[in-house]
Amino acid sequence: MSSGRTAADFDLYVLGADGREVAASASSSDPETVLLPAVTASYTVRVVPYAPLGDSFSGTASLVADPADPPPSTAIPPMYANSSAPDSLKDAHNAGEPSIGVDRATGAAMFQSYTSTFKVTYDAAGAATWQDKSANAGNGCPQGSVTSLDPILFTDPATHRTFESQLAGKTALTCYTDDDGETWTPTSGSGINSGVDHQTIGGGPFTTGEPGSVTSYPNAVYYCSQDIADASCAVSRDGGLTYGPAVPMYSLLDCGGLHGHVKVAPDGTVYVPNKGCGGNQAVAVSEDNGLTWTVRKNLSSTPGDSDPSVGIGAGGTVYMGYQNSDGTARIAVSHDKGKTWLYDQNVGASLGIKNIAFPAVTAGDDNRAAFAFLGTTTGGNYQDTANFKGVWHLYVATTYDGGQSWVTVDATPTDPVQKGSICTGGTTCGQDRNLLDFIDVTLDAQGRVLAAYADGCTGTCATGGAQNYDALASIARQSYGDTLYGAYDALVAGKHKKSKGGR
Repeated sequence: MSSGRTAADFDLYVLGADGREVAASASSSDPETVLLPAVTASYTVRVVPYAPLGDSFSGTASLVADPADPPPSTAIPPMYANSSAPDSLKDAHNAGEPSIGVDRATGAAMFQSYTSTFKVTYDAAGAATWQDKSANAGNGCPQGSVTSLDPILFTDPATHRTFESQLAGKTALTCYTDDDGETWTPTSGSGINSGVDHQTIGGGPFTTGEPGSVTSYPNAVYYCSQDIADASCAVSRDGGLTYGPAVPMYSLLDCGGLHGHVKVAPDGTVYVPNKGCGGNQAVAVSEDNGLTWTVRKNLSSTPGDSDPSVGIGAGGTVYMGYQNSDGTARIAVSHDKGKTWLYDQNVGASLGIKNIAFPAVTAGDDNRAAFAFLGTTTGGNYQDTANFKGVWHLYVATTYDGGQSWVTVDATPTDPVQKGSICTGGTTCGQDRNLLDFIDVTLDAQGRVLAAYADGCTGTCATGGAQNYDALASIARQSYGDTLYGAYDALVAGKHKKSKGGR
């Protein structure tokens, strides 16, 4: 939720001939990079010393090729049905930075909305029922539902265990449940000497040939967070009860401190994405259960303002979705654990999407993945509170051919999720900070995509009125089309053809 800038930082703004901003890069990346169209125009380049710390800056301008994108996928576009938490639930309208997981044994979706944990179940027709299953003293977790600097939730799809965690400085208040929130178990919270910001929890198999579990719980659990001069990750070998020392993934000499969410591949390889590692976006990778880490860059990318996200297919294929420095929605594929990247492309171009925020990626079969994000067809600086007038929707791009082509749909076609600017600058923001820093996406047992988002435009805003800066807990659930598990295509593809959601 917070934004920690601790290294020297200069922000970059480009003004048009009329003095209005046409592009900006005000992240913690080094270098800050903007992309402008290669047309005759006059620009003013302004560098703002956000945190100079005695350093100086230099700048370069170069003409670069805009790579051609492959044609969009010819696959039938999926459709989505949307539901939102009822007003009776505490934190129903406090869902900035939502997390989602699915217990694939019961089908329940677990949704984190600030300090509240919601259980969402679906009937045969796809109708959703929302219940409050928050961790608290009465159900075994005295540190739950109290306060938080950053909320996060993770459900292990293999073990069905759900973790909910609230950042509390250099530690976290963390509990887990094995029965969809009926009872909770308290834990030590985080790794020894963890960071102070941008926490994430994930898990999956241990790498073979390395130290593994010390209990009957088979999978590793990882807690990663940003500190002052680095970002670190700690591993639990007892199902998340306790963690070992936090190990640095990189320092500020390598990457900006803020990072995306940790994901674990079927072979135990661990990935943490970062929006700014030098002039590119990258993944920090561990192949030895978190003991050592290597930063691997996508050389086709440029740094963005939103954290990138990775999804990992059943065979280990890695999909990295990101917001490029020009604001566009791009995704690339790696078959060698991030050493090289293929098929990097703009998946919003077919719908005219000019700006996106909050990339979130998930994958199922090795050749199938989904990329959710908030997007708008309005170009320019989307963080310009006074002048940006874009209308934002939730979009989902899906590939069925290993990332060679994507079909992108508007999952909220009749209901904007924000009007105007979206600020990702932390405590420097105004009321357009209502959505905070990320959304989330996951799968159920049949491969349906479920995207968790905060709806910032509700009530009269959704029907033409002014932006009201809400943060309503919402889920877009796939209701039609091929899923990310091919074995279940026939089960889902023909259902609910009239569900709310879009082509």
